[in-house]
This record gives sequence, C-alpha cells and structure tokens, in this order.
Amino acid sequence: MRSEIAPGGRHGGGAQQTSEPERSLIEKARRAQIIEAAIEVIAERGFAKASMAQIAERAGISKGVISYHFAGKNELIERAVEQVYDALGTFIASRLAGQTGTDVWLRVYIGSLAEYMADHRTQLTALGEIFTHVRTEDGVLRYGVASSEPIYTHAEGVFRAGQESGELRPFDVRVMAVSLQAAIDGMFAYWSIHPEHDLMAHAREITDLFWQATRADQRTDS
Repeated sequence: MRSEIAPGGRHGGGAQQTSEPERSLIEKARRAQIIEAAIEVIAERGFAKASMAQIAERAGISKGVISYHFAGKNELIERAVEQVYDALGTFIASRLAGQTGTDVWLRVYIGSLAEYMADHRTQLTALGEIFTHVRTEDGVLRYGVASSEPIYTHAEGVFRAGQESGELRPFDVRVMAVSLQAAIDGMFAYWSIHPEHDLMAHAREITDLFWQATRADQRTDS
C-alpha cells in the first residue's frame, strides 16, 4: 500500500508537523475535490474527451497531484462511481429507515432515486458517459449488467420477503428485480434526453406499475 505522506508534509529542525488525523482529513478532502472535478468534466465534455489535464485544471491543481492520489484514470473513474453510489445509498437508506412493507419500499426506493438524481443531474450525466464507454481489458463494459448483481440481489430479497409474508403473489423474483432496474434505468435515460420530462411523476408511475404487478390481492371490479 502506498504511503499517504503528503509531499513536504514533514520538516526537520523542530518545525510544526501536521498530525496524522489532520493529514488524513486533508487528503480525503483533496481526493473528493478531484473526483468532483472529474465528474464535472466528464459530464460537460464526454468521457472520451475528458483528459487528466482538464480534470486537473478544473480542480485547480497539477496533474502530479492527481497522480499522487490516484494510480491513473481508471482508478479515478472507479472511485468517482463509488463516491456517487455511496452518497446515493446513504440518501436512500435515510428515507427507508424504519419503513416496512414492499409497497412502501417500492415507493420510497424509486422515489428517492428520482429525488436524488433530480438534484444531481451532472452526476447522472457523468455516470451515463462512464457506463457507456468504460470497458475492461477484455473489451467488456465495466459497468454492464454483471456489475448490477448487488442491486438485483437486494431487490430479490425484498420481493422474496414480500412473498413469504403474503403481501406479494408468486413470481420469479430475479425476473422482477431485473425488470425493475431496467425500468429505472430507462426512466433516467429518457429524462437525460428530455430534461423537461416530469421525473417524479415518472417514478410514481413505475411504483404503481410494479406494485400492481406484484401484489397478492389482484382483485378486479366486476
């Protein structure tokens, strides 16, 4: 593991030294600053045209500072995706805290995703560029269907619990989980192209669609 000692951070001759906790906080803030700059540049210029030099210029630092904190563009991109998803996950978790029931989960989960991204369009645009262009050494999309496995697994667990409680009808939970994520991805893709589209209304329609498709009391009026 690379040493996290900032260049010039220690001097001899009794000079005041920066404490380890303080240095850690400073470096954490610097990494976050670089990531935010990368997200902004990718959203504005597209992934292919977003260079490290442009990211450094946006952050107001040298390329050498980026190289100190990140091994290369690939690591920077991965940490950027992680930072966005961490913030999004925290936001959703705060909305879901103390909530029970699949109907509530669908409403809060889908609604929270839409609410968060409505206030973070730049992040959504950058993620779209990253997911479309970043590939592994084998030429496979780095953030394709395979990377969504944790999302599918979580939704499966929610649906399965709803079936076990009798709240939901019998159905293939994997098919429903994949279909739900596809609907959410489609919602954001459409909103990205049509910014005037009512994102929150779209989220409500998806919520109603999947609740009607999964609930156990499928009664119809005679």
